[in-house]
Amino acid sequence: MDIRAILMGLLFAVMWASAFTSTRMIVTEAPPLMSLALRFALSGGIGVAIALAMGQTWRNLTSSQWRAVVMLGLCQNALYLGLNWVAMQWIEAGLASIIAATMPLMVAFLGWIFMGERLRRMGVAGLFLGLVGVAIIMGARLQGGSDPLGIALCFVAALALAVATLTVRGASSGGNVMMVVGLQMLVGSLTLGIVAPFLETWQVTPSPRLFWAFLYTVLVPGIAATWVWFLLVGRIGAVRAATFHFLTPFFGVATGALLLGERLGAGDVIGVGIIMAGILAVQLSKAPAAPVKRPPPS
Repeated sequence: MDIRAILMGLLFAVMWASAFTSTRMIVTEAPPLMSLALRFALSGGIGVAIALAMGQTWRNLTSSQWRAVVMLGLCQNALYLGLNWVAMQWIEAGLASIIAATMPLMVAFLGWIFMGERLRRMGVAGLFLGLVGVAIIMGARLQGGSDPLGIALCFVAALALAVATLTVRGASSGGNVMMVVGLQMLVGSLTLGIVAPFLETWQVTPSPRLFWAFLYTVLVPGIAATWVWFLLVGRIGAVRAATFHFLTPFFGVATGALLLGERLGAGDVIGVGIIMAGILAVQLSKAPAAPVKRPPPS
C-alpha cells in the first residue's frame, strides 16, 4: 500500500465519519427522509454532470456496474442512510457512527457463514472483539437512556450496507466511476422520494446551521467521500480499502464530541478501541500473505 493510498484512505475515513455529525444537525431541524432524498438528488445530479464533463457515460457501464447502481442505490442510500437519518432523530451522532462501523464485521461474518469464505484465526478473533466492544458500548448507552429503537434501526442499516457490499464487489472496475457514483445516488433519491411523503411531513426549522450542514453533506460525504472510496477500491482492492473503516468509530465519536458537545463515557472509549482492533484484525486476516522470497539456486 503506497503513501497515496494511505492518504486517500485517511481522507475517506474522515469525510465518511463526519457525515454523522452533519446529519445529526439536519434531522433535528428537518424531516430526515425528505431531506435525504433532496440531498441525493443534488449530489447525484452534480455527480452525473461531473461524469459527463469528464467524458464518462452510462452507455458504457458494465453489467456489474449497473448492478452496483441499483444495489447501492437501494441498500446503501435508501436503506442504510435512510434508516440512519431516521435513527439520528433520537440517538447521538457518535453512537450512530460506532454502530455503522460494525459493517465490515458483518461483511466478514456473512461471507464466512453464507458464502464459504475462509476466515483465519485472527479474523475469528476480530469478530469476537467486535462483539465484545459493541456489547460494552450498548450496555452503557442503554443504561444511560439511549433510544432502543434508534439503536435497532442503525444495526439494521449496517446489515443492509453489508449485504450491498457483498453483492457489488468489483463494481469499481471498468471505469466510469463518477457516473456510477452519481447514478446510484439518483436511485436512492427516487426511492426515498416515493416513500417519504407517506411517512413524514415537510416541517423545517430554517437556520444557518441547517443550511451549512446540508451543503456540507451534499458535497463532502455525498460526492467526495463516495468518489474517493471507489478510487481507493480500484487502486488497492476492496479488502485493503475496507481496512480504513476501522478508523471511522474514532473520527465519528471525535467529530460528534467536538462539534456537538456529545459526552463520552469510559465505556464508549473502551468499546471504540476494542471495535477498532476487531475491524483491523478481520481485515488483516483477509489480506493476502506476502510472497516468500527464496534465495536463487546456487
